Amino acid sequence: MTKIKFGTDGWRAAIAEEYTFHNVRRCARAVADYLTDEGSADRGVVVCHDRRFASEHFAQACVEVLAAHGIRSFVPPEAVPTQVGSFFTRELGAGAGIVITASHNPWTDNGFKVKADSGGAAAPEMLNAIEATMDRHPEEEVPPRREYADAVSAGLVERFDPYPRFREQLASIVDIEKLRAADRRVLVEPLYGSGAGWFTRLLDGGRMSLRELHTERNPYFGGVNPEPIRPNIDAWLEEIPRWRADIGIAFDGDADRVGMATEAGVFVNQLQVYGLLYWYLLDVRGQIGPAVYTVTSTSMAKRLAEIYGTQAYETGVGFKYVGPKMIETGAVIGGEESGGFGFGMHIPERDGLASGLFLLDLWLSKQKQASEVLAQLQALAGPSYYDRIDIRFARAGYDGVKAEMLSRLEHEAPTELSGRSVVERFKLETNDGFKFYRDDGSWLLIRFSGTEALLRIYVEARSPEDVEALLAQGRRIAAEPVGATAGTVRANSA
Repeated sequence: MTKIKFGTDGWRAAIAEEYTFHNVRRCARAVADYLTDEGSADRGVVVCHDRRFASEHFAQACVEVLAAHGIRSFVPPEAVPTQVGSFFTRELGAGAGIVITASHNPWTDNGFKVKADSGGAAAPEMLNAIEATMDRHPEEEVPPRREYADAVSAGLVERFDPYPRFREQLASIVDIEKLRAADRRVLVEPLYGSGAGWFTRLLDGGRMSLRELHTERNPYFGGVNPEPIRPNIDAWLEEIPRWRADIGIAFDGDADRVGMATEAGVFVNQLQVYGLLYWYLLDVRGQIGPAVYTVTSTSMAKRLAEIYGTQAYETGVGFKYVGPKMIETGAVIGGEESGGFGFGMHIPERDGLASGLFLLDLWLSKQKQASEVLAQLQALAGPSYYDRIDIRFARAGYDGVKAEMLSRLEHEAPTELSGRSVVERFKLETNDGFKFYRDDGSWLLIRFSGTEALLRIYVEARSPEDVEALLAQGRRIAAEPVGATAGTVRANSA
C-alpha cells in the first residue's frame, strides 16, 4: 500500500512500483471528493497528459473515476504542455485540472499534478484538502469506475482542440508576427517531450528559420532526464554553432520549463534566464511591477526590482507557493530555479512556450547577439553565476537521512563560507533545508527535494570561481551522507 503525499508540484513516483493505476485512481477519486465537498463538481475537470510511458492510459483512468462520480472531463486529443491544461482549467471554468506528468523527472517516473481554477498550481491548502479526502477510504479500497466508452456516450467526456485558443492567448501577450518576420535562425530542443512541434506551428511560415531536435515521442527520453540543463542538452548546445543558429531555446518533458543558449552554444543558466525575463518585462515592455521568486532562485530579481522602483517577494520552492503569491501581489513574473516562469498578464503558472517567445522578443528588441544581451543584463543587475549539485539516495531510508541532516544543520550551522562571513541564516518555511547568505550577497542553500529522493546544494555567487568554492564547501557541510546512491552529480553548468 502507498501513502500518497503531494510534494512541491504534485505527486510523483516510479511507474509500476508506487505509480500504479490503483493509486492514480485514488488520486482522481480524491479530486472528485474534494470538488463535491466544495460544491463545484458540476464545473468539471480538465484532464491532460504528457508523452511519458502510458500517460494517456493513466489519464483515461482518471476520466473513468470522475465519470463514476458524475463529473464531466474536458480532454484534449493528444499530449499537451502542462500549462495548456492549467490555462484551460481557467478558460473553461472547470473546478480543477489534472495533468498526468512527471515533468523533468527520470523516465522511470510518472506523476499527478492538480491545477486550481485560477489557472495556476493548486495551493498548499487545496492539496492538503485533497490529501485529507484520501483518508476517508482504506488504501486497498478500489475506487469506482465508469468505462470510458460509456462515459463518452453519457456526455461526461468533452474533447476539445486546445491549439487555436492557446495560440490566440500567446499572440495576445507577444507579437508572434514580429517574431515570424525576423530573418534569424532558432534551434529548439523539446527533449522528446510534449512541447515538440509547438514552436514550429507558432512561428513557421515567415522569414524565421526554425528547427526542432528530438520531436518524436520517446518515453525513454533518449536516456537522459528531460530537464533542459547540462549534460542533458549537450547535443543541442553543440548543434547551435554548427547550424549557425542565432539563439537556442529548450523545453523540459512537459514544456512548462525553458532553457536558453547563446549563438556560441553557451548555456544560459536558469537564474540568468529569470533575470532576462524580468528585465524584458520591465525594460522592453514597461511593465513595472513586483516579482516573485523562490529561495532557490536569483537575487537579481530583488536587485532589478530595486532599480526599477518596485518589489520582489521570496517564497518556498514550487509554484504552489509562487502562483498564489503572484495573485496576491499582482506580480508581473514569478519564477523558480528549475527554469519555470509564470506571467501576470498570462497565467500564474510555469509556461515554457511563453517564456521562450519572450526571450526571442527580448533578443530581437535589443538588436544584439544573445551573448551581448546577457552581458548587458549582468552589467545592470549582476554579476550572477550559479550551479547546483544533486546527491541521490535510495528511496528506502531517505526520510531518516533527511531528518538527521536537517537536525545537524540546525545545530551546527557554518559561520563563514569560503572566507567570508555568514550574515544571515534561515530555515526554509517548507522545513526541508537551510539558506546561508554571505556579506557580499552570495548564498548557499542545502535542501532536500520534495518530489525525489535527493539532496540539492545550490549556489549563487559573483564569479564562477566563487561558485566552485561555495559548492565545495556545501559538499563538505553535507558530508556526503550515508544512503547516497551515486555520489554527487553536477546538475547545471553556468
